[in-house]
Amino acid sequence: MIAVLFSFTSIETYLDDLQHHRTSCEAAVNHFLLRIAEKTHLNAFLEVFEEEAIQRAKMLDHQRRDGAPMGKLHGVIVGLKDVISYRGHGLTASSNMLKGYEAVYNATVVERLLEEGAIIIGRQNCDEFAMGSSNEHSAYGAVLNDADNNRVPGGSSGGSAVSVQAGLCMVSLGSDTGGSVRQPADFCGVIGLKPSYGRISRYGLIAYASTFDQIGIFSTNIPDAARVLEVISGADDMDSTVSQSPVEAYSQLLKAGRREDKRYKLAYFKQALEHPGLDPEIKNAVSDLIDKLRAEGHTVTPIEFELLDYVVPTYYVLTTAEASTNLSRYDGVKFGHQTTQKVDDLTEFYKKNRSEGFGKEVKKRIMLGTFVLSAFYFDAYFAKAQQIRQLLSEKSKEIFNKYDALISPNAPCSAFKLGEKQGDATEMYLADIYTVFANLVGIPGISLPLFHTKDGMPFGIQLMSDQLKELSLLTLSDQLMQSEGKH
Repeated sequence: MIAVLFSFTSIETYLDDLQHHRTSCEAAVNHFLLRIAEKTHLNAFLEVFEEEAIQRAKMLDHQRRDGAPMGKLHGVIVGLKDVISYRGHGLTASSNMLKGYEAVYNATVVERLLEEGAIIIGRQNCDEFAMGSSNEHSAYGAVLNDADNNRVPGGSSGGSAVSVQAGLCMVSLGSDTGGSVRQPADFCGVIGLKPSYGRISRYGLIAYASTFDQIGIFSTNIPDAARVLEVISGADDMDSTVSQSPVEAYSQLLKAGRREDKRYKLAYFKQALEHPGLDPEIKNAVSDLIDKLRAEGHTVTPIEFELLDYVVPTYYVLTTAEASTNLSRYDGVKFGHQTTQKVDDLTEFYKKNRSEGFGKEVKKRIMLGTFVLSAFYFDAYFAKAQQIRQLLSEKSKEIFNKYDALISPNAPCSAFKLGEKQGDATEMYLADIYTVFANLVGIPGISLPLFHTKDGMPFGIQLMSDQLKELSLLTLSDQLMQSEGKH
């Protein structure tokens, strides 16, 4: 492979360079393939589609030279988390249960990316079946944080976050069930957008918890996230839960919003910043930002949130229940790994298949979900959790009747060391305390990379807005990034 002179700052700049013959799609692909080869130790990619990406780049270059119109993502290099179906390519959810499986159809998001000229460069490592907050629960090994290889990148979309962090692709698609886009974005110092539930079709996304899952976007800047969101959002006959609301021209309207310099009404949960588990360095950074926002003319109001300590238990009761149901299909007969050991009956056959195919964390969550759905404990756990979810939805409506957005940390700490929390499942699960609210109530959330710790690790803030108010969220995020000197 020949070294090429290429640099990437934004999709808009890249498309302009292509249009004016200053670069080519092939040069871009070769650049990123070299970067991936240099950074293989990060274990961000499970598979790189090298030859296919080069051939598609050549085809796009040829079409462009012949005068064909350029799509919104013409030649844009995209990575896919290994839970998104891409026909004819591997799809394992980073699990031995699906080792060797090849997707037989395209996810809706993949179809839409390809229609607009994107180049998919590979599939990215993640926590097995998207269950984890550190990307240490992959059958194919942990992903390393590019800022410090001794630390985790966050999870479950760790490979997708690191790929953008380390410059291995322009943008990545991940999935977010309780923070799996926003938390790794926070740990890796990139932008991570989880849209509203139903804004993007889930057709072709391997299900973890169907009423929580949403495909999300990693990027290095807000306009790139807006452009990708515009392409992949919208109604889909293959997903009955997707919103029928029209998709706004996010990228164009974002430009118009830059000229307005609007003042926003913001709120934050008082209990979130006072939580004893929050790192003082993060608390001080968020508090200072709130003071700065007030000084700039925004209204920032503390509000009571007595249910904060209930959100993580509620989330894990409901998501494990849904996971128990969704993953029941992986029995070695309908789907998945089949044991090579000799067994005497069908029940034992199922047990062997699932015990060998699933990793420890997935098995733990399946068993917990089966427990909370059992006849004796259904009312005590699952029904109660549904009631709390309803209370949280009512709280959300109340907040967004008065405020444009919520501001909070993404996580109680910055990226922790590999293996540091493996012995304490409770502490690991509490890492989701600030992100699961958005999934429980279906609102959009975004992680903005604004700060660094004293030891150089990135972290940021989370903004959340009302359902299907992605434009407002992106406009506020863009204004905040520019105010902080992050372009």
